[in-house]
Amino acid sequence: MPRPAPFRPEAADDPAYAALKARIIARTGHHYYIDKDELLIERLRRRFRANAVADCAAYTALLADRSKGEAEWSQLEAEITVGETFFFRYAEQFQALRQTILPALIAARSLDRTLRIWSAGCSTGAEPYSLAILVREALGDALPDWRIAILGTDISVEALATARAAVYGRWALRTMPPEDRLRYFTRLPPAPGIRREGGYALRPEFRTLVRFERGNLLSLIEPKRPPGEGFDLILCRNVLIYFEAETVAAVVRGLGRRLRPDGWILLGHAEPNPTFSGFLDPVSLPGTVAYRRLADAVPPPVPWPLPLAVEPPWPASHPLAADPPREPAETAVAILVPPAPLPAIAVSLDRGDDPVQAGDLAQIRALADAGETGTAWRLLPGALERDPTDPSLRFYEGLLARTLGRDVEAERAFRAALYLDRGFVMAHYHLGLLLMAMGRAEEAARALDNAVALSQALEPETPLREGDGAVAGEVAAGAAAARTGLGPYRGPGSGSF
Repeated sequence: MPRPAPFRPEAADDPAYAALKARIIARTGHHYYIDKDELLIERLRRRFRANAVADCAAYTALLADRSKGEAEWSQLEAEITVGETFFFRYAEQFQALRQTILPALIAARSLDRTLRIWSAGCSTGAEPYSLAILVREALGDALPDWRIAILGTDISVEALATARAAVYGRWALRTMPPEDRLRYFTRLPPAPGIRREGGYALRPEFRTLVRFERGNLLSLIEPKRPPGEGFDLILCRNVLIYFEAETVAAVVRGLGRRLRPDGWILLGHAEPNPTFSGFLDPVSLPGTVAYRRLADAVPPPVPWPLPLAVEPPWPASHPLAADPPREPAETAVAILVPPAPLPAIAVSLDRGDDPVQAGDLAQIRALADAGETGTAWRLLPGALERDPTDPSLRFYEGLLARTLGRDVEAERAFRAALYLDRGFVMAHYHLGLLLMAMGRAEEAARALDNAVALSQALEPETPLREGDGAVAGEVAAGAAAARTGLGPYRGPGSGSF
């Protein structure tokens, strides 16, 4: 068989590429790739090589093949979906789960003693297993008295295979203290099929609380689709970055419909949007924002020491047991981040008028959203060197630092953005959220007051710079909700920078 021609970035000129791209976006909902041809082509190139096809037309035919198409779709979906994750990612959200959300749910479910949790877009399973660890330890001796069901869903069959194997490398446990690794995992020696340095197998008592299914979040917005059984807690983090704004709103509405009374939703740090307050109630917690049904908008209870507990997933006819044992699979290796880098966050980029700067921003965003955080960080200093006075670059620097938890650097970057543009509403807004998480209530109130005042000075439907489609009226409402409890309104001009 002749060797296929290499698939180069300029293959976007292939007459069949546009139709193939449209088909991929329609099936997966990954609108994220609409303006990222180079990134999509790079991933397609890998599948072209794996299948020895030379062009888009041949690959389209393969996807349509009745005997091979679905298997190849699974491989392609795994290729274009970022699988980088790790245990207890976003420590502040897990702190909110420990201190506020789980105690509230335990109190609300004290009569029927059932708890249903859904990790949507669970990737290789670190998130639902982190929840299993948290729930089991919270319930302690009360565990046998409860019925606990933790469901992990993802579009990638490959990621789910790794999740079911529950064997991870050191990088997936990178924020976990050594003593916790010993408590939660069994150390595996180096062996074929695991990894050169060995691995860590999650202990069975945590695995048995979780089951995995393949699922596409777009099913939440299918017309006339029944809502299904409800959940007490839904986590959907770092998935919505792939979808266009209209789809994001529809998916989050769908998640809201799956909440049981008194239920909670947690999204990724980059994903909350003021528009969600139209159908969900945002609840400000230290370091993060959670969502509840509007009908359940009441203050959370004072935290108290947990005992919690468990049983099988729904429906009741399904016994809760671990998925059938599988051979350990090697988990995907994340890109190592250099000592000083900041992890990426998905944000809307202002491309500006300078073509060089626009290219920098687009490339940084593409790499960051693809999980290639080290590469994205290495590009940021060069972009800042070329234009150190661009407030958008400083804003993204702040968002990146905020995601990592490098609060001092994040504050410095947001204040730099505001020094360059005092009217930068979203920089005021995110600075306020950061200061709130740092426990600096008075400064947080000033920053959020600025965001409210500047937004209210505009027409309500005015799109805001770096607002990811949000308009002035929505951001004003969101900032006002976030500052609730921080003290009396001080009015504009109080200057948080």
